[in-house]
Amino acid sequence: MYATMLISVPTGVKVFNWVATMWRGSISFEVPMLFSIAFIVLFTLGGFSGLMLAITPADFQYHDTYFVVAHFHYVLVTGAVFSIMAGAYYWLPKWTGNMFNITLAKWHFWLSLVSVNVLFFPMHFVGLAGMPRRIPDYALQFADFNAIISIGGFAFGLSQLLFVVVVYKCAKGAIKCLQKFGMGQKGLNGKLIHQRHIIRSQRRRTLNNDSLAVIKKAGGYLHCNVCFCICHGAYI
Repeated sequence: MYATMLISVPTGVKVFNWVATMWRGSISFEVPMLFSIAFIVLFTLGGFSGLMLAITPADFQYHDTYFVVAHFHYVLVTGAVFSIMAGAYYWLPKWTGNMFNITLAKWHFWLSLVSVNVLFFPMHFVGLAGMPRRIPDYALQFADFNAIISIGGFAFGLSQLLFVVVVYKCAKGAIKCLQKFGMGQKGLNGKLIHQRHIIRSQRRRTLNNDSLAVIKKAGGYLHCNVCFCICHGAYI
């Protein structure tokens, strides 16, 4: 009981950190970001069911049932697998120099998201109804829910074949990667363009325009170049 309640403290800190990282950010809903958001939502859902297991009178009913299976699979599968997929899709252009097929990647995401919930969410209900885990068979009253769970399991497994296809096509180089890929990247050298660099470049452009105006007024290049170098150096 106490261990289950204590683990919720660092877990809550992690969730708030992840959400705060996105807060007021310039979010682009590309494939890596879709997997990341789904990871946070489903991981949090699995954490909420873990709080129920920390209540001793309730855990007397939940213990060794499929409710526990649903809980830790929401944490492990959607937590580990979805975050790994987000990282893989983010770095695939960097690893291969080629851009993956975005349409296939989004199909992979949506099929995985729907099928993983069809797979694990009904386990909460059969667990609350008393279906135990670690058994070779189950009572007939659980047959309908287990049929839905089986469909979700096969769909989730088959949807991962799309990821294999995406990686294969990306490695073969069907679509060459652009010079800029991802947010804040400059080419394929991994050099980040920070917001302050963008602001400085805009100010330098404005300063350069002011210097051209000085050229026209002074009627000579020497005065303009000295003025520009002094102002530009002092500003930077």
